[in-house]
Amino acid sequence: MYSKIAVIGRCTAEPTLRYTTNGVATCTFTLAVDRARKDAQGNKVTDFFIVETWRGLAENCANYLAKGKLALVDGEPHIDKWEKDGVKHQVFKISAETVRFLSPKGEQQGDNNATERTPASSFGHEVPMDSEQIPF
Repeated sequence: MYSKIAVIGRCTAEPTLRYTTNGVATCTFTLAVDRARKDAQGNKVTDFFIVETWRGLAENCANYLAKGKLALVDGEPHIDKWEKDGVKHQVFKISAETVRFLSPKGEQQGDNNATERTPASSFGHEVPMDSEQIPF
């Protein structure tokens, strides 16, 4: 069974671009995604998703995303598990298949009202990634 997830959020920091020993680009970034409902005290609830991208998509994300920029990520959810010093760890990640850059050109970091002022036709572009390019 193949599962997919799509989230829209803002980058919490600058993306991290690295290269494997074989020269394959990988970029990791975190999206802050606000929930539609508030908690019992009326406070906004935000989830944070770690996103990983590969090859050309990774290089595009490193070039076009920045802290505060809005993006839509579509991909496959998975959990990385490892053990270190006898302690088991796990982290939820999204392996992105596509990333759509939603912040208009020239938007200031964290400018949450920019999407309300800008027509949807001027928003970013989609960078597709074939599922066979993902190394797992």
